[in-house]
Amino acid sequence: MDPTADGLQREPLRTTLDPENFTPRLLSLLSNALVWRESNELRRRFGLGTNDWRVISALAFRPGSPATEVSEFIGVNKAVVSKSVNTLAERGLIVLLDGPRGSRPMYLTAAGVQMHDDMLPISMRGQDIVLAHLSAEEIVRVNDLLRRMLVDAKQLQVLENETAASSR
Repeated sequence: MDPTADGLQREPLRTTLDPENFTPRLLSLLSNALVWRESNELRRRFGLGTNDWRVISALAFRPGSPATEVSEFIGVNKAVVSKSVNTLAERGLIVLLDGPRGSRPMYLTAAGVQMHDDMLPISMRGQDIVLAHLSAEEIVRVNDLLRRMLVDAKQLQVLENETAASSR
């Protein structure tokens, strides 16, 4: 299709993604809806957001992790983790022990443990929404597939980063 005289493409292109069947779009929309719901509820009830919850949750699972490990574990930028760490430390929910910057071990305080326990049901509600239409066997299969897809996505990212670096 040719653009009109003003250079604007006013008709849909012949080759486009099918938005109702493009799986990455559907996964992204679901993830966005779940994160928005969770973040809204966490902010309303606790004055903390999803990234703060992710740091708390990571430290509940991996006490003593430094910020760089938490960043890798939850898959978000170090600057995002740093902002959450500052917020959580100011609120007395975590402590950072001595160590070189970026490798200081972090732990939940008693208030942090309580906050974790209070926030957990909100996050688990998202899990309930995702799994509501699946059997136990399907849940195992979906989680296995998602873990494998994450490995593939990370490998592709590494390959693309290497390709970009070599073309500079």
